[in-house]
Amino acid sequence: MNVAKSGYRVFSANSTPACIELAKKITERLGVELGKSVVNQEANRETRVEIKESVRGQTIFIIQTIPRDVNTAIMELLVMTYALKTSCAKNIIGVIPYFPYSKQCKMRKRGSIVCKLLASMLAKAGLSHIITMDLHQKEIQGFFTIPVDNLRASPFLLQYIQEEVPDYRNAIIVAKSPSAAKRAQSYAERLRLGLAVMHGEAQCSESDMADGRHSPPCVRNSSGHPGLELPCKQQAPFPGIELPIMMAKEKPPITVVGDVGGRIAIIVDDIIDDVEDFVATAEILKERGAYKIYIMATHGLLSADAPRLIEESAIDEVVVTNTVPHEVQKLQCPKIKTVDVSMILAEAIRRIHNGESMAYLFRNITVDD
Repeated sequence: MNVAKSGYRVFSANSTPACIELAKKITERLGVELGKSVVNQEANRETRVEIKESVRGQTIFIIQTIPRDVNTAIMELLVMTYALKTSCAKNIIGVIPYFPYSKQCKMRKRGSIVCKLLASMLAKAGLSHIITMDLHQKEIQGFFTIPVDNLRASPFLLQYIQEEVPDYRNAIIVAKSPSAAKRAQSYAERLRLGLAVMHGEAQCSESDMADGRHSPPCVRNSSGHPGLELPCKQQAPFPGIELPIMMAKEKPPITVVGDVGGRIAIIVDDIIDDVEDFVATAEILKERGAYKIYIMATHGLLSADAPRLIEESAIDEVVVTNTVPHEVQKLQCPKIKTVDVSMILAEAIRRIHNGESMAYLFRNITVDD
């Protein structure tokens, strides 16, 4: 399609073959050519971006998939956005299927909310709109001062279950922790299946991590000599008043709430990265009588030894979408399967450019989904 007729251009912020694959699928569905640009790393690892065609007065969509080198991918996106902004592009819209640093969206001890920082950097660089998919927490949208469309991959994963999982009517949806129960419940209700939840000491939810804001005041230590006390920087706010100390949590032994005996167990989550928890969950489900175990996740980061651990585990199949490139991991582990979501990303681009409502892409999706 000629650029004059389409009125918009689509660029990829990464030029490596693995990362550009999703961008090519999207442009093929849209009937446009991928914009001409060069993205490379200098000898000192600085990022250089060159736009090889005029973008003046046009709407630009930048597709950036996040490989293992997350920080380089972020710089590529920021530098390309700024290059397009200084080239007088009318609107610059970021298509970021997996939003990086999304797990760092809460304050931990004396750390920082890095996801909020990244949101500010993208807006400052020149993005006017963001299209993403299955944010780790939906509240992340509140970090942005620009519109965010948080698309869902669940329709594609649900379709995969119905078409590719034999005898899926005998399956049960499993949440590997209570925090994942809402997502699992959504799948169970749509497939008209039962629900099981893993609970116990083997799980460690994000809310259980130590947070300095909940630290109780320390007690002054007496040196044994009257009138001499060791200094203490943290103490009760009022002399003579003792604050109640928060009792430490003690998790019960691992429990499966729900009957998985003689069933196909389907574990659902948004991200699968370090797979130790999934492997441990699969072993417990096998012990409880599940005869097949599937894992469904939107973003397959599959870091470190994940392919080897999956191959050696009781897991029968791991199904992820192509929001993150994982072709190398698939070669290492044939249990990993991919679902293509380029269709919904292409439709989102088309609707935004034409000024059409996005409601169609969110039909039958509730607040809890």
